[in-house]
Amino acid sequence: MTTIDVLRVFTDENGDFGNELGIVESTDETRGSEQSIAIALGFSETVFVDGVADGRASIRIFTPADELPFAGHPSVGAAWWFAQTGRVVEVLVEKAGDVAVRSDGDTTWIAGRAEWAPEFAFVAYDAPAEVDALDAAHYETGMNYAHAWIDEPAGVLRSRMFGPEHNIPEDEATGAAAVAVTTRLDRDLEIHQGAGSLLLTRRGTDGIVEVGGRTVWDRRFELPA
Repeated sequence: MTTIDVLRVFTDENGDFGNELGIVESTDETRGSEQSIAIALGFSETVFVDGVADGRASIRIFTPADELPFAGHPSVGAAWWFAQTGRVVEVLVEKAGDVAVRSDGDTTWIAGRAEWAPEFAFVAYDAPAEVDALDAAHYETGMNYAHAWIDEPAGVLRSRMFGPEHNIPEDEATGAAAVAVTTRLDRDLEIHQGAGSLLLTRRGTDGIVEVGGRTVWDRRFELPA
């Protein structure tokens, strides 16, 4: 049996919505079966924890289709989960590189780079209602990030992401896209994605972008071998 911890990452201020994330502590039974486990779980991403030592945690991230070198909501969720399980982690070691993590009250932040993200097709719309009206069934290929300003002077954005390339019809909250769109627009953002998820971004130096949000515990279950 494999134990799965399920979190919701990038919830709103009330702890509602957020993107589900599965977390698995790697064992001899799970190593080599990560992709099949991710397919069975069906979450947009599942994190496999390979080890923690000296404030550094090695993780791997799988969609139902493939492994990702970096992803935002798994990184934020994993950083929060380590803190909740009493392990001090300052860096997530991912295939793309070292991802710094920090917490600020209820908000967990991770630092990424736009070049680590998948290649998104960004489409800007004139109004949030146009984004709301989009049909996920329309998208058959690629990673498609639709957005419109809710309040441009304040940096408040409405977005949705459709990712059939990774077998994700619609992603509730996409941290890597938040990093990329922040770099693209060159400003800090408050992003309202999906049904009600909330992502925050902050530009750093040397191309670094922090993405942060709230995470809550959802459930634990056992996946039969």
